[in-house]
Order: sequence, then C-alpha cells, then structure tokens
Amino acid sequence: MADTKNYGPKRLVVGAHYGVIDFIAQRITAVIMAVYTLVLIVGFLVMPSFSYENWKALFTFHAGPIPAGQMLASLFFFALAWHAWIGVRDIWMDYVKPTGVRLLLQVLTILWLVASVVYFAKILWSI
Repeated sequence: MADTKNYGPKRLVVGAHYGVIDFIAQRITAVIMAVYTLVLIVGFLVMPSFSYENWKALFTFHAGPIPAGQMLASLFFFALAWHAWIGVRDIWMDYVKPTGVRLLLQVLTILWLVASVVYFAKILWSI
C-alpha cells in the first residue's frame, strides 16, 4: 500500500486558495472599522454638546476642499458591507447544503447589502 501522507511539506494542495484572500480582506475591513470607531469615539468625547448640528458635523467635516467626514463614513460602510458579505457567505457555504437554497440565500444577501450601501450613500451624501 502506498504512503499517502496528506500533511507536511509534501501534501497535495489544490483549490484556488480563496480562503487566504478572504482572511486578509476580513482583517483589513476589521481594522478600517476599528479605526473609524475610534475616530467617532474621540469625536463624541470632544463634542461640546450633543446637538443635531454637532452630530451632523461628525459626518460632514472637511479637510480643505475634501469632504473627509463623508468619505471616511463611506469607507467604513463599504468595509462593513464587504466584511458582512464574507462572513455571511461563509455561513451559507458551510451550513446550507442544498445548492439552490444556498444560491438563493447568497443572492438575497447580496441584494440586501447593495440596497443598504445605496441607502446609506443616499442619506449621507444628501446632508
């Protein structure tokens, strides 16, 4: 009987290695969300009073001509949507075995995330 060792340096490696890219993407999006959360916490702490104008200023401040507040909030929300897609897609792939049901759930997840991003952008960029 042949020695079919499937571990160590001589293991058989197959597949497209999507897991590595998703792992890195999840970590990058998590860092983006953590940094933005810290920026918001600092903004809340230095806010003179909790009013609509000050709340709005957290999301509409400018760095010169650049709308930095809106761009940072958009980056956060895009990172959140991508992070959620990777996580929910992996849940569907791991735990939903019928292919048709899994595909339906993935399509519904994509539609929901895209609609959420569009709704967020509409609200944020109309301020």
